[in-house]
Amino acid sequence: MHDDSPSPLLRTLRQAVRAQVPAAEAEFWLRVGRTGAPLVEPDPEGYPDHRLVTFLWRDDPERPATDVLTLLHTVTDKDRHAGDLTGHLMRRVDGTSAWAISHRLRADHRASYQFVTGHGTRADLLRTDRASWVATLDAAVPDPLNPAPALPAREGRSPASVLSLPDAPPQPHTARRPGVPRGRAVTADVEGRKVTAHLPPGHTPEGGPYAVAVLLDGEMWGPVLGVGDTLDNLHADGALPPTVALLVDTMGRRPKDLSCSGEFVDWLADVLLPWAARRFAVAPRPERTVVAGQSAGGLTAAFAVHRRPERFGLALSQSGSFWWSDDEEIGAEWLTRRYAATPPRDVRLHLEVGVQEWMLLAENRRFRDVLQERGYAVSYEEFNGGHDYACWRGGLASGLTRLLT
Repeated sequence: MHDDSPSPLLRTLRQAVRAQVPAAEAEFWLRVGRTGAPLVEPDPEGYPDHRLVTFLWRDDPERPATDVLTLLHTVTDKDRHAGDLTGHLMRRVDGTSAWAISHRLRADHRASYQFVTGHGTRADLLRTDRASWVATLDAAVPDPLNPAPALPAREGRSPASVLSLPDAPPQPHTARRPGVPRGRAVTADVEGRKVTAHLPPGHTPEGGPYAVAVLLDGEMWGPVLGVGDTLDNLHADGALPPTVALLVDTMGRRPKDLSCSGEFVDWLADVLLPWAARRFAVAPRPERTVVAGQSAGGLTAAFAVHRRPERFGLALSQSGSFWWSDDEEIGAEWLTRRYAATPPRDVRLHLEVGVQEWMLLAENRRFRDVLQERGYAVSYEEFNGGHDYACWRGGLASGLTRLLT
């Protein structure tokens, strides 16, 4: 998967530097400045459904790095879990300021990525224990050579750059568009919990009843990722009926709330939805009410329609953590077993999971199989990516469209 010289452009640079061609490196960086990074070139093995992707880092002459580590979301995480990050070290192109690493990837791959520059020992940079990995993530920075908009981060961390290869699913609704009518955000405290309601453009109480989308991890989707732009674009394109989105802050108590918590789901059903109906004229009908989440939130979305189908008729689960097990019961995949053992609910579910998600893929497939065997209305997609908001923000838009239209 990794090689120090597979890229034709890098080979040309090496040859020119060795031949002492004047300004060879300067011309290389000018070309990268025009095209952007990473370099995306034809597959060296000749397959049209793959690309050679070469990530580049340009050394700071005032503080040159001793090593540079590439963090390609989920791909690097897998090797970190295995305890060996050496395959993600970049290699310097001799005689230049360029560091590079190449990956042969399917042409539909999408992932966020960052770099970490080392200025000490290689052993320190390659540590994989939890504390060291957190420090690595804290120090990671985006690719200054990538012209695409970066993916914002929270908790003081730097944003990430995004790699989207040519055949990756389009994401036409994620970026803010000029001239699109804007919705309105209303933030409130609902019984001690922060909730931000994003109202569709032109919202009036008399214009209801509106469809409603409950978005878990609202603290991420709202102020960090700006999901209001996505919703406004969907409304402008007529891809979504007039919908009120309720962004629920679950970060402060996420492990408790997003682990098949009956208490939390009942709060959503019995407190949040009635509050939104009074304030924003949302429809009380389950077939117009979707709950959406990612990871543990995806697990919770599927749990919500199972526990309270009379309130939640639609679930969007992205990379759902269906491995989860109830401590009081023996065995993993608790929710999958619950679905298998109980009468089917009159609900619809849309599931998506990344083929790079080695810890979730098999569990999501098994959950899908149980839903199909039990006669549920379920749609299912796999994307070539990982546990990554760079993928989820597009999947959220397409998933809401699929469920609410």
